[in-house]
Amino acid sequence: FTFAHNGQVPDFAPRRRFYEPVGTTDSEALFCDLLDRLRESFPERAPLDALLPVLVEASRVYSHAGVFNCLLGNGEWLYAFASRKLACITRRAPFGAAHLSDADVSVDFQAETTPNDVVSVLATEPLTTNEVWHRFEPGEWRAFVAGECVASGRVEVPEPPAPSC
Repeated sequence: FTFAHNGQVPDFAPRRRFYEPVGTTDSEALFCDLLDRLRESFPERAPLDALLPVLVEASRVYSHAGVFNCLLGNGEWLYAFASRKLACITRRAPFGAAHLSDADVSVDFQAETTPNDVVSVLATEPLTTNEVWHRFEPGEWRAFVAGECVASGRVEVPEPPAPSC
């Protein structure tokens, strides 16, 4: 598995069944806890559609403890969850040029892809200025296979706290 976490889940303590964090970050603790949940529910390899209820419920629990934006993949599929900020775009033929938002650079995706490719990109903020990105709603999740969104949904998450002065 590959895991990326953006956010803060302060004082998160994993249940520590099988996987142990090496360091002290909340990301490591969350990853270990998520792997424990999957291992408990599925001692053997399971398909994505079977894993999704466990992934969604864990994401809901984590987002109630703090900010939990994550990507989890295994090389065959990618699960994405946003408690606050996540954006996504799916590109397919005919590919065009994309203008990066943080540099005066364009990327010609037609030169980098084949007509059969489907490419989904996820980031905290949209990376290009000339394309339409989908911003996830709080609690929204999506699952991708071969670049295509194959499942999606939304769970209730707490409202972010109001900024303090």
